[in-house]
Amino acid sequence: MAKIADLTGLTDDQLSQELGNLKREQFNLRFQAATSQLEKPSRVREVRRTIAQIKTLQTQRTAAAAK
Repeated sequence: MAKIADLTGLTDDQLSQELGNLKREQFNLRFQAATSQLEKPSRVREVRRTIAQIKTLQTQRTAAAAK
């Protein structure tokens, strides 16, 4: 799982790209869970939380830029 400190060091474009990658992984994990092929169930939670952290950072950066 990515640490918040690691994510803050990324640029806006890198964050968007990482968000896209994580959403694709989340999609694949949901299919694996539905077909009972999920090897590491804890990864679903990690991905979900990292997506939330990235979205929070993007919101904070947008608010800071608006000021």
